[in-house]
Amino acid sequence: MVCVIGASTASAMSHGAGPRVYWTASGLFGPFNIQGLIPTYPDARDILIPINMWIIDHPKGLVVYDTGNNVAISDGACTSHWIAGLCDFLQPSQARGDVIDKQLEKVGFTVDDVKIVITSHSHLDHIGNIEMFPDAIHVIQKKELYQAWWPEKFQRGGAHVVADYDDARDFTYFELNGDYDLFGDGSVVVISTPGHTLGHQSVKVRMAETGTVILAQDAVWVKENLEGHPAGLNYSILDYTNSVNRIKMIRDIENAQVWMGHSMEQYEVMGEKWYQ
Repeated sequence: MVCVIGASTASAMSHGAGPRVYWTASGLFGPFNIQGLIPTYPDARDILIPINMWIIDHPKGLVVYDTGNNVAISDGACTSHWIAGLCDFLQPSQARGDVIDKQLEKVGFTVDDVKIVITSHSHLDHIGNIEMFPDAIHVIQKKELYQAWWPEKFQRGGAHVVADYDDARDFTYFELNGDYDLFGDGSVVVISTPGHTLGHQSVKVRMAETGTVILAQDAVWVKENLEGHPAGLNYSILDYTNSVNRIKMIRDIENAQVWMGHSMEQYEVMGEKWYQ
């Protein structure tokens, strides 16, 4: 069962003892051919994808899971911050109001209210605005920090934009080496899902009414990845496959939902809503 609340109502409501989750997005990418992302997919077609972010409101503190595209690319200014070829392929449509600070304001918070920022990985559409949160605790896999500062040659050329985080080196980082129960109560658990990058991590959230959900981010872009078609950009296809299988096992054993990182099909139905 999924319990949904409108954004304006939810921001003023108490959520009791457990977490609630707001699903939003840092604009869209596309349209472009799905085979540009998933080369093994047999049928060419144009797709749009959301740049998903989640706000997790827990009694022990407010959490943001991923901060989306950098504010600098908003309203058609992509080439001011990203290389032109990437702008031409991804075609980001982010408006200023889609940026994480404005999304927080929309549901009654500010960036100063955020206690913890969880970053799934250090690619440009996920780590883009961490510099908006200088006072937060930043939860990231230790290996991913190293990849951010010195990405492998095949991961350079656009996927990592060092300008997104070059002023964040002295932030407070909680550097993980695997899974972590964020608040010690089992309700928000960081799970290690490497493969897309060296230190990719997803988040499992257990809510009273919605149940258990896995916020997969780029461990699972879209449903085609669950059907056996891997993402086209990976640090390790072996680790990626193992992480997809891990998510499937958690889904099946815990009867969990998988909320994918870039599924337009899911976002159109489920985005811009609170879940509790």
